[in-house]
Amino acid sequence: MNNKRVLVVDDEQGMCELLEIILQNEGYTVDTAPNVEQACTQLSKSNYDVVITDLRIGSDKNAGMTLLTWIEENAQTTPAIMMTAHGSVESAIEAMKRGATDYIMKPFKNDEIKLLIHRAIQQKELLRENKALKKEQAKRGEVSNMIGTSQVMETVRDMIRKVALLPSTIAIHGESGTGKELVARGIHQLSDRTEKPFVAINCGGIPENLLESELFGHVKGSFTGAIEDKDGLFVSADGGTLFLDEIGEMPTALQVKLLRVLDDHVVTPVGGNSSIPIDVRIVSATNRNLEEMSHDGEFREDLFYRLNVIPISLPPLRERKDDIPLLVHHFTKTHCEKLERPDLQVSEDVMDVLRTYRWPGNVRELGNVLERAVALSANEVMDVHELPENIRQFIPEKTESITLLPDEGTNLEVLVENLEIGLIKQALEKNNQSQKKSAGLLGLSPRSFRYRLKKYDLGNGNEE
Repeated sequence: MNNKRVLVVDDEQGMCELLEIILQNEGYTVDTAPNVEQACTQLSKSNYDVVITDLRIGSDKNAGMTLLTWIEENAQTTPAIMMTAHGSVESAIEAMKRGATDYIMKPFKNDEIKLLIHRAIQQKELLRENKALKKEQAKRGEVSNMIGTSQVMETVRDMIRKVALLPSTIAIHGESGTGKELVARGIHQLSDRTEKPFVAINCGGIPENLLESELFGHVKGSFTGAIEDKDGLFVSADGGTLFLDEIGEMPTALQVKLLRVLDDHVVTPVGGNSSIPIDVRIVSATNRNLEEMSHDGEFREDLFYRLNVIPISLPPLRERKDDIPLLVHHFTKTHCEKLERPDLQVSEDVMDVLRTYRWPGNVRELGNVLERAVALSANEVMDVHELPENIRQFIPEKTESITLLPDEGTNLEVLVENLEIGLIKQALEKNNQSQKKSAGLLGLSPRSFRYRLKKYDLGNGNEE
């Protein structure tokens, strides 16, 4: 016995008996049902490995389609095979759309039906294995597109792992360039929607009239230039994930339509009269404070709460400077491969400057700076002078020359900042990382010293 169970749904007793004989000889356990109602009852009570159903049962010409719809809604992992003596290409296509794994015409050969059942069960086992693999992957929290080993990034990864398999909407908060789309893609990769599309759109980069059409689609003639029907991104992302970047820039009129989609799970194309059901997970992102915007009437409060069910905050690069060396090596290698040039080493002087710079544009700015440096470098080692001028200003000044003002001038704030950082590091090294002793050595109160540690992201040291 192979312990696999098959449910045959047909009102012809002779067909049920024939399939029972064929399949029991192959080791299957076979149950039968004479109508859709009884089939649904049996499927609700027991787990079957495959269902074989006739298209026409009694006077109902579409009974099989009705059962397929029920299976799709209530027993999605159970494969179904449609059989009929009144088949056509159209009904075969419709059956496959309704979720049937295969289609067979009566009369059929014994070997043919055995092959279809074997194939359907194999498909079910593959789906089960794939789902288990994804759950295990999500449990491990492996997000291959995110670089960094700092504690703040581990916290982000842990959150991604926790929410990936949930159906809830997710709002990603963070400054521009922190990698919000990478987080959205990571969530999609670890979810059970990974085989379906991941669709992204920047809500702030498209005019209002075009954004509505892009999101919801339009019908022919609904506006000037609408020369044919067009599916929107919600329809394109059906079954998958739609990433709405810069959601804070979405016009109020479209916020109303988006709220309806979240509540009713349907979209209505521009100029259309009928709604289209969709199954899409929404992940949004913004660099603005939507809560404040909602309080000020700039963003719908009800939409904010619907989007912000699970918030994820991304740290700016200046708060995860321990990750800069990893990011530098990643971007350098990537740009070298893209430009088809040998690997480029990064000097310690360059790395010191990159660690010191505050990175207002975050990881995106770092990637762009390194692309420029790789493109301009003529040597095997990247030099400080191949960095942009605004970043070269962060080359640490020599302390003995700080009172000499160069003819071309200097950046006083950077100069003072670098001097403070250098002296604080020296004080910590001299006092075995003791905050109290280091503060005394620099003539600072412990509170002022802790403020500077936080300001320059120099760690916590020892409080004693």
